[in-house]
Amino acid sequence: MAAAGSGSRSLPAAAARLGRSMAAAPAARLESVRAVTGLLREAQPRETAEESIFQDLLKILTKALNEIEQAYKDSCELLDLDTCLLLVAECFRCLRNACVECAKNQDVMRNLGLITTSVRLIKLLDGIQIKEEPLLTAFRCSLQFLGNIAAGNRDSQNSIWKCAFPDLFLTCLTYSDEKIVAYCCMVLFTCLNSEKVRELLDPENLTVALRVLKVYKEQLESEWSFLIVTDHLLKCPELVKVLYAKLSNQERVTFLELIMSKVSEKNSVTSEEMNVFMRIADFLASCFRDKCEAVLKLTSAADAEDEEALVTVRLLDVLCEMTSNNGQLEHLQASPGLLETAIDILRLTHLAGKQAVNIFTATHAMTGQEEISHPAVGFKSHLIRLIGNLCYKSKGNQDKVKNGIWLGYSMLGKLLLKSPPSDVANIIQKVYELDGIPLILDNCSIDDNNPFVNQWAVYAIRNLTEQNERNQELIARMEEKGLADNSVLEHMGLEIEKQDDKLLLRSVRKKPL
Repeated sequence: MAAAGSGSRSLPAAAARLGRSMAAAPAARLESVRAVTGLLREAQPRETAEESIFQDLLKILTKALNEIEQAYKDSCELLDLDTCLLLVAECFRCLRNACVECAKNQDVMRNLGLITTSVRLIKLLDGIQIKEEPLLTAFRCSLQFLGNIAAGNRDSQNSIWKCAFPDLFLTCLTYSDEKIVAYCCMVLFTCLNSEKVRELLDPENLTVALRVLKVYKEQLESEWSFLIVTDHLLKCPELVKVLYAKLSNQERVTFLELIMSKVSEKNSVTSEEMNVFMRIADFLASCFRDKCEAVLKLTSAADAEDEEALVTVRLLDVLCEMTSNNGQLEHLQASPGLLETAIDILRLTHLAGKQAVNIFTATHAMTGQEEISHPAVGFKSHLIRLIGNLCYKSKGNQDKVKNGIWLGYSMLGKLLLKSPPSDVANIIQKVYELDGIPLILDNCSIDDNNPFVNQWAVYAIRNLTEQNERNQELIARMEEKGLADNSVLEHMGLEIEKQDDKLLLRSVRKKPL
């Protein structure tokens, strides 16, 4: 308490020295500003700071701005630019400190016009060609000040938005200095709200959102760019759709990873937020339906890094996560064609793995030390997980899987066109032999290319047979005819029992493989 009281008593004296230094040499002014900066690190001096301090700082900044402008206009070398920039940086440090948890100071500074002057100075600093450390420091401190004056202050946020959007944000987001980019993201995050996010839908403003995504992709440790996307951009489904359409496949993978981070959060959500998630889920489900056959390119070693196929893999990951959430699950269970598409692509990848040796071929040759590095590792596991989720306590979807032979004609056609004529009849026969349930049962073996596929198959069969006697009877008849391996059923914790000429599937203690 003593230190805070001492600081509060010292501030008037430091403010007086600052006022007297206005006519002094730049070095003397710099020392006066530094003294005030140090005092304003503490709360009590901040709360008692007089408006005259901020008026003097505004005069220093305005004088510096005019001197730099005139010097560059006249090609004058008389200006000591480094000293001038050190003074500018210290003024912004002082203002930055004064804003911390002090709405009074934020309002005073804004009303004096310090936001407008700061934006002008930033634009001027950007125009200076020689990007040496004094200039970069002044640039960084100016953005830190804007971030602090905007924090928790709606009027300041609106004032910055009016002065800086979109041009200044674009300038700073494309700057070569990572700290300047990060501080710009901080200011942008602080200013954004639902109304301002919708402004990004304007084609002229969309570049700001696209640039934020690029920043995140290039600087994966940039927390502010991450928060802009997850806390603001993803709350506008229309913007998600527009952004997705503008992104390259590589950028889509990054965007989907950010969506994955958001949907994986365990925080409770409001009904409005859940509605947003469901609209995004609908969009991603349609993207998966439209483009999922791209994953078949991964059967070729030459296409192992095909970017469109990588997008399909990531779309599936996000849909699996979304269907693990009860609020989104029920909505996606009714998504037109999603379950059918998941079984179709499972059937085609499974068939592709049987036609030739590739990443979709089941293998169990590893010693346990090796790791398979391929983007499609686990793809079939995740398809089965998605199918299991979509059938959870959904009688309609359970029956679709039992009855399902609705292989998408476009996907089947492409597969047949790539096959020799002698193989066509064989392919068609194999496709139609693989209904949904037999298809899942055929993926119950350990597969190094699909970790945990056995567990996900068990989970899917459980969800397919829960309170569904027709599906239970189907599996029972398959076992009786030798179409289902009894040892696999036992490992699932199931066994066949015959009662009154009727085959029943019942639960028993699981047996190890």
